[in-house]
Amino acid sequence: MAAIGGFFAPASQNSSMSALRDALGDLPDPVFADLLESEAAYLLVIDLPGVGSETLDVRLDGPRLRIEARREKDLPMAFRYLDEDRPLFLDAELPLPPDVAETGAEGTLDRGTLTLRLPKRDATEETSIPITVGGSEPDEL
Repeated sequence: MAAIGGFFAPASQNSSMSALRDALGDLPDPVFADLLESEAAYLLVIDLPGVGSETLDVRLDGPRLRIEARREKDLPMAFRYLDEDRPLFLDAELPLPPDVAETGAEGTLDRGTLTLRLPKRDATEETSIPITVGGSEPDEL
């Protein structure tokens, strides 16, 4: 089960954030994740012990975050598995909140902990929409 803390969202984003929280909760049991939010960004921290940068691929794909990881496990020569609960592969596709910016995401991998900073779009950005009134030239509001 994923541990998710430090999360507050406006009412309009609750359903989108619920989808992300539910998806994090559906990660395999050996994978733990924290989701945090500030006014400027989301921070996603996922424990991926045994994963190195050469076996990790993280991509923003439209409204989804895709994580593919392969962990390395060394098996001592004199031993064999009786029980193997740590999966070798993680292939996760997580829905993103609608206010995540399309650019500017950053990530670090430090001792098996993946930290992703997903910036939010500027909520104050506005774009004028030209309005045509009965066939005349557009007016800007």
